[in-house]
Amino acid sequence: MTSVVALDAVPRIRRGVKCAYDQIRSAHVVLFPEGVLVLNETAASVVALCDGVRSVGDIALALGDEYAGVEPEDVASLVARLVERRVVDVDG
Repeated sequence: MTSVVALDAVPRIRRGVKCAYDQIRSAHVVLFPEGVLVLNETAASVVALCDGVRSVGDIALALGDEYAGVEPEDVASLVARLVERRVVDVDG
């Protein structure tokens, strides 16, 4: 079951998690102790903005400048899944 992350929550990459571009897969990946996540372009953009400063709502606004149809609830849902996978932590 996916938890809920509020739009005012502030996500940050967990310690020990690395973001990289995998030349073999031709995709952005997140490397963490439990495994590897292959990200699409939009998810990679969300992860890149999880800096411990921006809120989920701020991330959605920033992505809205780059991609059409960004919904804050979709960003919150992705962040919630990243929390469950222990890729990001949230404050708030």
